[in-house]
Amino acid sequence: MNNLKDLLERSAFGVCSYLGEKMNIASSRVRLYFIYISFLTVGSPVIFYFILAFWVNVRRYIKRHRDALFG
Repeated sequence: MNNLKDLLERSAFGVCSYLGEKMNIASSRVRLYFIYISFLTVGSPVIFYFILAFWVNVRRYIKRHRDALFG
């Protein structure tokens, strides 16, 4: 079961994990809230999720290259 959870977290951009770490909340709780809000607002948070996914990936990319350049 944990392997499936890890696979889903990696393939889902890690946005909920990132938000959970930043706000000191369990990532499972962030996912649950996201699902509830998506149902209540007919999916509009999905756009917010994709924007955050883009932002998180850009930050990882910049950090990875900065670490490679400056050691």
